[in-house]
Amino acid sequence: MKRIKSLFILGVLMALVAAGYWYYKQTHQAKPEDLYRLDEVTQGHIEQTVSANGTLNPVSLISVGTQVSGIVRKMYVDFNDVVKKDQVLLELDSRLFNAQIAQSQGNVRNNEAAVELAIANEKRMRQLYAQEYVSRQELDTAVQVLKSARAQLETAKGALARDVTNLNLSIIRSPVSGVVVNRVVDVGQTVAASFQTPTLIQIAQDLAKMQIDTSFAEADIGKIKEGQKVNFNVDAFPDRSFEGVVKQLRLNSTNTSNVVTYNVVVSVDNQDLTLLPGMTAYVNIIVDRARHALLVPNAALRYKPKAEATAKNTHAPAEEGGDGKRGWRKRGAKGEGHAPSAGNAMGKIYVLRAGQPVMVRVHAGITDGRSTAVTGEGLAAGDKVIVGELQSDNAAPNKGPGNNNGPRGPRMF
Repeated sequence: MKRIKSLFILGVLMALVAAGYWYYKQTHQAKPEDLYRLDEVTQGHIEQTVSANGTLNPVSLISVGTQVSGIVRKMYVDFNDVVKKDQVLLELDSRLFNAQIAQSQGNVRNNEAAVELAIANEKRMRQLYAQEYVSRQELDTAVQVLKSARAQLETAKGALARDVTNLNLSIIRSPVSGVVVNRVVDVGQTVAASFQTPTLIQIAQDLAKMQIDTSFAEADIGKIKEGQKVNFNVDAFPDRSFEGVVKQLRLNSTNTSNVVTYNVVVSVDNQDLTLLPGMTAYVNIIVDRARHALLVPNAALRYKPKAEATAKNTHAPAEEGGDGKRGWRKRGAKGEGHAPSAGNAMGKIYVLRAGQPVMVRVHAGITDGRSTAVTGEGLAAGDKVIVGELQSDNAAPNKGPGNNNGPRGPRMF
């Protein structure tokens, strides 16, 4: 009797322990929000871009130089001045040019006198030759002296014209209408034009039309076409976005440390003159876009449950391509494995349904670096996707989807 009573008490105690364990499991069961970092599938527009930095420049930047040397005597313009075509910009000291002109004028008059004398001698020699007082050789000599005097006169006139031109070139005029963006010289400075024309002033012909000179890597250049829309920002206006159009893709490449880049010219409308020459532009060229697409965070495409990751480290996956990229498979004509590419990549995400992660295979489209356009069976806007796990590496890993045991509960001691 006493033994039966002890067994009854032990059975009651075990029942109480089992009921307590069941109650603890029900009240302390981990919620999905406590196990996973979740995000939401959205529907909207997405644009794929390629990015680079560039510099804003005027479409036409004229460097005004000088063909003659001298000292800057007068300066008529300064930075940011608006100038008209043929307007005088500066003058060089003209005293040396005037002296050279005076010397050349004297040479001309001297040669004119020599020509007059040679004409008179040649006329006399012809009269004397007709009367047979002089020989033919003396007549020929007189004719040659006349021709030589006339040639020297032409040379002197040419030197005079050159000196007058140099005097005119000492007055620097604007070749175009525009805005002075740079002034290199000042009054009293000596400029020397010998083997290379020195730059005195730079004039931007029209700041309402500007361009961005930027360089893109050869990996992105195949996506860029003339006429594509461009968005860019500048540091001076961080909260404002500007627009442009790809104007030209220059074929001349640049190789720097085995990195090949191509110059892409972007046309920019600057009617309000907000943008200034020399600003750094952060350029984004839109190479593709999708409308009303299902968008998932890129982290969702990279997420793998710990159990699956452990299994893949132990056993080679059946769909692993020869390039070592796991979880992706591009299906070609013969089903060969390739690296993922926009519009042809296969991937998988884990959607939370009924509190459990469920794998959904998707086709990945274009990406903007944060989100990717996807299509998948049963996938809809508003679905919760897993982008990571909140458990630390020291905690016991959850069992992946497909295991009926679900997440592990607290251990009983």
